[in-house]
Amino acid sequence: MIDIDEVVKYSRHLKLLYVEDNMDSREMTSMILEDFFDDILVAVDGQDGLEKFRENDIDLIVTDINMPKLNGLEMIEKIREIDRDIPILILSAHNEDDFFISSIKLGVDGYLLKPIDTDQLILMIDKITKKYRYINEAKSNLHLLQEYQKATNASSIVSKADKRGIITFVNDKFCEISGYDSSELIGKPHNIIRHPDNPKSIFKDMWHTIRDKKEIWYGLVRNRAKNGKSYYADSVVVPILDMDGNILEYISLRNDVTDIMSPAKQLNDAIKNAKEPILIYLKLDKFDMIEEFYDNETVEVIQDRVALSLQDSFSRVYDFDKIYQLGYGEYAFIIDKSQYFTDEKSFVLRLGEIQKNINSKKISLNDIIFDISVIISLAYKKDKILESVKLGIKKLLNCKQNIIVANNLADMGQNQAKKNMEMVSMIKNAIENSKIISYFQPIIDNETKQIVKFESLVRLIDENNQVLSPFHFLDIAKKSNYYTQITDIVLQNSFDMLKNCNCNKDISINLSALDMEQSTTREKVLQLLNEHKGIASRVIFEVLEDESIKNFDLVKEFISKVKEFGVQIAIDDFGAGYSNYERLLEYQPDIIKIDGCLIRDIETSTYSLSVVKSIVTFAREQNIKIVAEFIENEAIYEIVKRLGVDYSQGYYFGKPESVENCKLKIKSMEQQVV
Repeated sequence: MIDIDEVVKYSRHLKLLYVEDNMDSREMTSMILEDFFDDILVAVDGQDGLEKFRENDIDLIVTDINMPKLNGLEMIEKIREIDRDIPILILSAHNEDDFFISSIKLGVDGYLLKPIDTDQLILMIDKITKKYRYINEAKSNLHLLQEYQKATNASSIVSKADKRGIITFVNDKFCEISGYDSSELIGKPHNIIRHPDNPKSIFKDMWHTIRDKKEIWYGLVRNRAKNGKSYYADSVVVPILDMDGNILEYISLRNDVTDIMSPAKQLNDAIKNAKEPILIYLKLDKFDMIEEFYDNETVEVIQDRVALSLQDSFSRVYDFDKIYQLGYGEYAFIIDKSQYFTDEKSFVLRLGEIQKNINSKKISLNDIIFDISVIISLAYKKDKILESVKLGIKKLLNCKQNIIVANNLADMGQNQAKKNMEMVSMIKNAIENSKIISYFQPIIDNETKQIVKFESLVRLIDENNQVLSPFHFLDIAKKSNYYTQITDIVLQNSFDMLKNCNCNKDISINLSALDMEQSTTREKVLQLLNEHKGIASRVIFEVLEDESIKNFDLVKEFISKVKEFGVQIAIDDFGAGYSNYERLLEYQPDIIKIDGCLIRDIETSTYSLSVVKSIVTFAREQNIKIVAEFIENEAIYEIVKRLGVDYSQGYYFGKPESVENCKLKIKSMEQQVV
């Protein structure tokens, strides 16, 4: 478990350059970064960031991608021409493969998504401070090599080579991490331990630096031990010169940084360099419950034990480099398709057998017995393979299945993301051009069949002048920054209807948990009620009683305040989903709206009929009025009327319509009565 105080102890001494063009993001993120860094330089775009880097001694860079003048990647490329080693973190709202691949090519140390995840930020800062400590330690050991040879041998992986690069000396740590005896190493070139996936340019640059320029070379190298397992070494190679400047030999000092290097970066490197990978991605099922139930230390132990269990189970069948432990209960490994894949069906069946064996295992932690349960997403089409398996995990969690072949899910997700962005643009344009409107659906008194109230329902008019229901745009609006604006428009439209309709009918307005927990929306509601005190008693707020409510006390307080204006409270969609009689009584509602799925099937379903009867009985005992939604025909109307339901709403009496059409409908019904 990361010691935050220890992280801050080292990060305080680092000078940070933070580059962000968006003022709001800049201010919010700066507040978070100030908890870790005493010295922060802020730049407002990529060009400004490059200039500040040139003018100051910077230890760490945190930057956005999309910026004017120079974008983040262009700025990083120019900075890398000046300093190839400075740690750089990208903080962006984008999670696109092109950005990710480009950032890896530029040697970025980490990638964080907005809004910033503090735990992930701490993890990144911890790794960077550790990297600084290792580099400083290596340099110090190099400077005092002869005087402190024992200390160096104890803390670093050391080797010496002649002018041709042939190994002449290795210390015990070199043998320990590589798995070779000294007799197997001395007399051999260093490529005996080099992983074949290292880019050739690394060693070309190294030899040019140490042999031609006679300078110290620093770099991160992926090595391969005798048993085939890879490890990463933060390396310093020093040419040893005689008094005339001639090279005598080379000394290399390395630190194993495998554990502190991002497993995600290691995985990406492995994917990039694999010819025909099958990527197998695993996640502990119900990991969020594990995090909630156990303390952090226990959760870490569970994840470590699961990693060992996965390693043991899969290594019996497949040969692979390592299990990448990615955090949040997620793991991955790569195998060679040409070696293990004949056809998809057979491969998935075999993988499923291993999965069943793993899921039958238990982990003992003191007095705790933990049942392992993992879900598996796999893909073997290399294009966007990592994105695809991650989307596969999400799909498994949603459909509650155990294993999925996730090929091409990234492309599908990208297409969906494109559609989402198009919808966000449509919502933005609709708000700006007054094309978020309200329709109103009549609610009928079952005894008189007269309209007594209307429900206010939001609609969007698209560029083709088509009227869209909330089904098409509201979920996207909730995930963007426009939902609160839509709610404000609906509230204003509803109060305008109350004020200008001259029909003395009540207006029922939907408020979600998100609405009631949003301070700006609560303030808007109270403002409108204060401005329209004379008609406030004709307002009904329909509350969806669901498990998404995070602050129940806040919701109760809000309901209490609006009731002071004479507002009525209705519970929407009661009888399905999260309905809770005990919680219902705490709301003290005036009205219950029975969920439409029960009313729709009431003619044929004895279950629906029984549930509706029980709701009516409960409501009568509590003196609560009842509205039945989804009244589609006369037969359903007669049933709910006979059961004692007070009001009906549905297409049998009227569909949602504009204000003008509602006025005409009221007038027509009144004339029929006369």
